[in-house]
Amino acid sequence: MEIPEQTHRHFIINKPWGYLSQFIYNQPTRKNRKLLGTLDDFPKGTMAIGRLDQNSEGLLLLTTDGKVSEQVRSKKVEKEYHVQLDGVITDEAIAQLTQGLEITLQHGKYTTLPCKSERIEPAPVYPGGTTKIRSDNHGPISWLSVTLSEGKYRQVRKMTAAVGFPTLRLVRVRIGNIHLDNLLPGEVIEVEKFEL
Repeated sequence: MEIPEQTHRHFIINKPWGYLSQFIYNQPTRKNRKLLGTLDDFPKGTMAIGRLDQNSEGLLLLTTDGKVSEQVRSKKVEKEYHVQLDGVITDEAIAQLTQGLEITLQHGKYTTLPCKSERIEPAPVYPGGTTKIRSDNHGPISWLSVTLSEGKYRQVRKMTAAVGFPTLRLVRVRIGNIHLDNLLPGEVIEVEKFEL
């Protein structure tokens, strides 16, 4: 007798600012923190593929299939971020980011792999975010596109801080061939599979 293959489900979401990339079922908040599980009626076993921290926003893939999760997190799949920076980033700082630089992780020093990094002009406009993020009325800001093939904890934030331009806002806009496009914060789309 053949055992039927389990049907997995896959979702594309625009993670809003202030949410944790976690699912604790039947518990909408954890110590007053918002969890992704409250945004839709996700099946049990849904997991985020590569997390975005609470203060980061944008494209996030969700699945019930651990094998797909491993595939997406591999170094073969690029992840692109749009980053609002404190200050007007210099060519020298962009070159440092592109070549790779040393950052501090929980277990010590780490040298990032080379990546793609370029200014975004004019500045992009993304709905959502937080009112705590300051505008350019309170000092110069700039926007940068950073494309990585790796994803260490808070890596982009650590990289921009290391070159002297702290991140004010971070929005993931692409994972492989999947783009954020016009998906609104908190909006969820279910797909048959991820076209990476």
